[in-house]
Amino acid sequence: MNCISRSLRRARIGTGFSTVQRRCYAVQAPGNPPPEVFNEKHKWLQRERAASKPEASRQVDALRDEIASRLCERLLVSSFPTTTTSLTPPDHQSAQDIKRDFSNVLDLGAGPCTIARTLTQPNPDPDSTQPITAPLSTRISNLTCVDTSPTLLHRDASLPFNHLLPSLTRTVVPTLEQPLPFAPNTFNAILSCLSLHWVNDLPGLLGHCNALLCPDSPFIGAMLGGDTLYELRTSLQLAEMSLLGGTAQHMSPLADVRDVGGVLQRAGFKLLTVDIDDLVIEFPSVFDLMVDLQAMGESNAAVMREPSGLRRDVMAAAEAIYRELHGEDGNEGVPATFRIIYMIGWKEGEGQQTPLERGSGMVSIKEVLEGKKEGSGDDK
Repeated sequence: MNCISRSLRRARIGTGFSTVQRRCYAVQAPGNPPPEVFNEKHKWLQRERAASKPEASRQVDALRDEIASRLCERLLVSSFPTTTTSLTPPDHQSAQDIKRDFSNVLDLGAGPCTIARTLTQPNPDPDSTQPITAPLSTRISNLTCVDTSPTLLHRDASLPFNHLLPSLTRTVVPTLEQPLPFAPNTFNAILSCLSLHWVNDLPGLLGHCNALLCPDSPFIGAMLGGDTLYELRTSLQLAEMSLLGGTAQHMSPLADVRDVGGVLQRAGFKLLTVDIDDLVIEFPSVFDLMVDLQAMGESNAAVMREPSGLRRDVMAAAEAIYRELHGEDGNEGVPATFRIIYMIGWKEGEGQQTPLERGSGMVSIKEVLEGKKEGSGDDK
């Protein structure tokens, strides 16, 4: 906010002195401010409350651990950006990886340092041509874990994996919405696992991450998005419509995979890769699903959420609708879908791949596709 001051001087007759009054006016800075979709303080309280019970919090780490493992697999594939244009699936690119060491890595929104624990796992690449692959932690000199919740960040500070990393630093910041306390061109890689979907100004945060990265360094992130928990969302809406005649917001809005690529490009990243992964987990009931979400610190934190919460009759109706619409025959539990959006973007640097100029192609895609169609007809 810009402050414009104006001084007014009034002379007082017979007093021999004058007084100065200052009036400050607040004006809107250029550009539209980012919309406030999530309540940061409420989300901080949820994460602090969840981490205050370490044993219960660790029991719901399975989803976070699985996503962190898949994210670190992309760190193997993204060791050098020469494979971004390859048509080979990621599961078969291990032999093509060029091993790169990262002297300084940032874990953005680290939570209980799940990525740090995952990096110390032995043999992270079992499909490699080598019999046994060294842990990814051997290729990282220093890992800085950043989060807004001190209780969650230090929850596992006493576990053995902390001593398996060459250097591990935990830093508590007041918010991820403001610039982080690091100088530009500091990190060789930035990782983020399940924290970006609670950020109000995602383009601004990614732009700041681009500034923190050294040239030709990757940003690799994973966030919830799209149709995550669509079964629960539709069941609650139908239950409220039947009982209350309307719906309230009980679940936070999520970004769509079609928007993530544009946000990365707007932040200045190159060689973008965006893909999705659906994880379906079975829970005994809708109530167990909600209890686990609360223990993970993933409850609704939208600004426009319903403050009174859910009524008991709505919950009971949602449980019945959930089983009727989404339950599977032969299974006593209910499925819950988590859609994970993985993103990779590289900061521009010398020697990096660049797209060819328009018109420089030697092969027409139309001719290739027509040739494939003709070949498939001959086979028949």
